[in-house]
Amino acid sequence: MEKKGLHHAEISALCEELALLLHAGVGAGDGLALLAEENAEGDRELLTGMAGQVDGGASLAAAFRSAGQFPPYVTGLIEVGERSGRTEEALLSLSRYYERRERLNRQVRSALLYPAVLLILMLVVIVILLAQVLPVFNEVYASLGGQLTGVAGGLLSLGRMLDQCMPLLCVLLAAAAICLTLFSAHDGFRDRVLGIWRKRMGDRGISRQIRTAQIAQALAMGMRSGLPLEESLTLAGELQEDLPAAQQRCADCQIYLEQGMDLAEALKNSSVLPPAACRLLALGLRGGTGDTVMEEVASRLADESEDALETAVGRVEPVLVLSSSILVGLILLSVMLPLMHIMTAIG
Repeated sequence: MEKKGLHHAEISALCEELALLLHAGVGAGDGLALLAEENAEGDRELLTGMAGQVDGGASLAAAFRSAGQFPPYVTGLIEVGERSGRTEEALLSLSRYYERRERLNRQVRSALLYPAVLLILMLVVIVILLAQVLPVFNEVYASLGGQLTGVAGGLLSLGRMLDQCMPLLCVLLAAAAICLTLFSAHDGFRDRVLGIWRKRMGDRGISRQIRTAQIAQALAMGMRSGLPLEESLTLAGELQEDLPAAQQRCADCQIYLEQGMDLAEALKNSSVLPPAACRLLALGLRGGTGDTVMEEVASRLADESEDALETAVGRVEPVLVLSSSILVGLILLSVMLPLMHIMTAIG
């Protein structure tokens, strides 16, 4: 049976609490055992099992990976932190990252739920009006010796087509309502949909910005701890195991480095980082502060990707509200135009 993954809020809280325990000098195994004692029954079993693996000699990243309930980015970044001696920092970075993801999920739910329900209701109303109400107006108008023409006639024809397709429309509307409700309210369904979208469009737009920020964070941790650049790039690429294109960019960068190209130029030519970030990194490398500059680059890229995602989410609600308003206008036209024809004929 497939294990259910933890919510973003649960991942954020777990990483933050474990980081605080490590900072206080508590070992990873003991820290997981302490957290297990304080958690609910379901999480207690998970954390107890992870604590047992760490006490048995497994690495913290291996314990997280074997649990099967954490995304690859969690296990990958923890592994980078362990290899670089910055496990605590990796956990804090993960906590902040998934805290932002949870906040964005709440914004998505807020932006989608009410406008989506309104949009579906408007669709139901307009289908009923076009398929059931307009034919009545047409019969009244025909009894007066006239016939609906122009926009009103076109709406009537549309209504007849909708009436013939009514069973299919009902099924489609019900499916749309269920999908929108699940997407806005159910984390598992939303993650599956977004996972499919990432596989198809994951190397474009906002998704690519997020991936670039993740790679930069891993590179910053590796450089800060003195890991070889090749190993840092390998670890950064492993974080993107679900996106071969991102892994290929890291592999291309390694090839450029092996050919003698400096880091900033290799990152630019392989499109691992944006050109502006590469120019900033080049200046830092010349001044001997490459690791510090890389951390700043990673922080900026993370902020930019978050801002871009929030902006995209913020556009959803106005678009849906505008669509609903247009549907309301169509409803008014579908009713008022036949009435105007009838009043003209009577007058």
